[in-house]
Amino acid sequence: MFDPQMELLLTVLRSVISEPDSGVASGDVPPRSTWADAQEAMALCGEVDEDLELAIVAEDRDALDAILEPWLSGKRHLLVHDRDVLKRALKAFRKRLKVTVLDAESSIGGGPMSSGQRSSIVAVRPPDRYPRSVWDELVRQGRLVDATKGMYELPPE
Repeated sequence: MFDPQMELLLTVLRSVISEPDSGVASGDVPPRSTWADAQEAMALCGEVDEDLELAIVAEDRDALDAILEPWLSGKRHLLVHDRDVLKRALKAFRKRLKVTVLDAESSIGGGPMSSGQRSSIVAVRPPDRYPRSVWDELVRQGRLVDATKGMYELPPE
């Protein structure tokens, strides 16, 4: 089920486009429609573009693709819902990185009378409460850098 606090509507819409049109043989039970998932997700997100709503209601794959292409290329702003999710996820990532660095710096120097050392930590594993698609979108936008083995880091300033 779509969680509007943690997931991107863009992810659901991409899955609608990537889902192949398949005929259902008689006697087979069709799987749950991704169009129904998109309608449910759109309803949970609240305010969406009218053209997006029309494309989903009409189940028009070409119209939906025409709407998503400018979003993915950066020529059009993402929905407010998706921007809010990305903003919260990046804030949670920065907080985790800061806490990890502070924790490492507090234990590197040894005793309480030492001057300590700077931490060399630059990448951390992102918070689990956000799905991988959120982190992939932040990497695609250049707001995070994908390090190795599921770790991410902030881009150089």
